[in-house]
Amino acid sequence: MVIAFIYRMKRQPIKRIPYFFPGILFMLFLTPAVTGQTTLSPGRQILSKAEKREFLIRQDTLKGLSNQVLFAEDPAIRLRSDSQFVRTLVRALKLKNSFYFPFDSLLPISRIYAPDSSFRIMTWQYKKDEYTYLQEGAIQVRQQDGSLKLFPLFDASMFTKKPLDSVRTNRNWIGAVYYRIVQKTYNGQKFYTLLGFDDFSLGSNKKWMEVLHFNEKEEPLFGGPFISFREDTAIKQTQYRFNIEYKKEAITTFNYDPNMDMIIYDHLISEEEDSARKDTYIPDGDYEGFKWKDGAWVHVDKVFHFKLKDGDFPQDEKILDESGNANEDKLMDQSQKNRQKTKKPSTQ
Repeated sequence: MVIAFIYRMKRQPIKRIPYFFPGILFMLFLTPAVTGQTTLSPGRQILSKAEKREFLIRQDTLKGLSNQVLFAEDPAIRLRSDSQFVRTLVRALKLKNSFYFPFDSLLPISRIYAPDSSFRIMTWQYKKDEYTYLQEGAIQVRQQDGSLKLFPLFDASMFTKKPLDSVRTNRNWIGAVYYRIVQKTYNGQKFYTLLGFDDFSLGSNKKWMEVLHFNEKEEPLFGGPFISFREDTAIKQTQYRFNIEYKKEAITTFNYDPNMDMIIYDHLISEEEDSARKDTYIPDGDYEGFKWKDGAWVHVDKVFHFKLKDGDFPQDEKILDESGNANEDKLMDQSQKNRQKTKKPSTQ
């Protein structure tokens, strides 16, 4: 198992970085190599040459604005550029068949399609000031006639003290930049689990998990009694969404492993033994997870039951990318291989 090696790499000191780094970090999260999920629609080929040409022109305009949103040092310029970016993007989306154009040259935007290609979520953030990042986004629902059906997402995170215990609409969304959608079905209804990143505070980040579904009016609803701890030893209430919060410099795993059919994330501890300070939380080498059972994600307290000895590390896979970030798909794949190597032969 690669946990001990990865943990040592996570504890390496990280150089101080400029304020716009989180936007670049998102792009690392959103690449197929990291998430294993395509950001392109399977129906993209229906666009005509004329449509593609028009979308490319619109995308060039958006690209210039997105650079200002991400890199401008003046907060007023970032705010004005973000406002112009949103208006220009909506005008582009109003063009027929916009659902099938990926807008894949826009740096600050995450674009992920539902596995059944019924909708896509576009999310991004911009730095309002030294203390505040705001998440923004929209859900675009695929329409047979190519018209626009759009639900804008309004981040209400700063206005709620209890984000874990409520169903929310697109009007009071708990903001995140999404990097994964996991589709499940229960009693004939489709549920889409969203995994996302939140540049939460000066000292800590968050990663979010919540279930999206559409009501009888085909409107999106976020959250619900889908996060269960019923199999834990300690009694804990069902949550409507789930997050981990951790030290800014820490690198954490929080992703879906299709081979295990589980959402797996790092178990975190305070490096200063102060449980009240989330900005001191780092991975300790163990993993927790969630397994979909009877319409809920049921918590698994300990996913793996062994670790490498100190000094051992894997040689057959490159676990870190060129920037020193953990490749989560390879991490899960390597973990699977190592588990197979250590399994005892069945006596039955």
